[in-house]
Amino acid sequence: MVIKSEDGNEMRSFNFKDEDESQEVRAVERRILLETLANQLPSDSVSFSSRLVNIQREENGETKLQLQDGSELSAKVVIACDGIGSPVAKWMGFPEPKYVGHCAFRGLGYFPEGQPFNPRVNYIYGKGIRAAYVPVSSTKVYWFVCFNSSSPGPKITDTSLLRQQTNELVRNWPADLLNIIDLTPDDTIIRTPLVDRWLWPVASPPASTGKVVLVGDAWHPMTPNLGQGACCALEDAVVLAKKLAEAVKSEAMSIEEAFRSYQDERWGRVFPLTIRANVVGTLLQWDDPLWCFVRNNIVIPKLVSLGPVLEHTNFEFEPLLTN
Repeated sequence: MVIKSEDGNEMRSFNFKDEDESQEVRAVERRILLETLANQLPSDSVSFSSRLVNIQREENGETKLQLQDGSELSAKVVIACDGIGSPVAKWMGFPEPKYVGHCAFRGLGYFPEGQPFNPRVNYIYGKGIRAAYVPVSSTKVYWFVCFNSSSPGPKITDTSLLRQQTNELVRNWPADLLNIIDLTPDDTIIRTPLVDRWLWPVASPPASTGKVVLVGDAWHPMTPNLGQGACCALEDAVVLAKKLAEAVKSEAMSIEEAFRSYQDERWGRVFPLTIRANVVGTLLQWDDPLWCFVRNNIVIPKLVSLGPVLEHTNFEFEPLLTN
């Protein structure tokens, strides 16, 4: 990991194995991850472009799902991992995720002859703006530019405008970052407002109702400042699979009890992570010149230790049995 200022000066570099042997970084393109998971399922088990428009509980205890194409499904169990804008979460009484005061441009730089970067995370900090890039394959480099904004702003679909606005934010920043942005195909550039939802005890609805349960961003959307959003969703899946296996194999636990047990185990991890991600993002987005000076000359070069910073990434679990 390398951390630089907006003028390109290196403030600190870390070697994960030197700091903490248990830590490592693996950057994976989302499309590859989803395809890898989908390929483990029977070919006819996934229906794409099936947006949910309505959900209701039927008298027989099943849940009826109405899709945008007009088709309907009746399900005995619903595991909703339908993202930040989850209609299932809304149906269960969850409030909309709250905007945290900054947005991010993101994209995938493409180097057809091979990208030239070492496998490490590169951060660049400015005043109220920060950026990063990291290779995700031999030809692709993921990048983001995060900036303060008093409102989420309108949705922008014009990719040329997205690229223009990104370049305006980081004009005169390190050349490597600018080159990656220039080599990013239009269809990979997006702009998203960053949001989260804090699962306050007692005040927040439970993660399940009957045989319907929330997983990942549908339940606990968090800002990407710790890089744990998708990771927590995968952790959810592991814990939920274990609880459901126990319920199926034993009459001692019902599906509803398995869902409640899943919530009890996961809440103690995802709630603190959501808050921590929010606080870290707020601190990194400060644009006060005095704070930026202290950050660049004291906090990052002399005080930050990688082990404690990344301890939140540790997640221990027993392998799931396949039979």
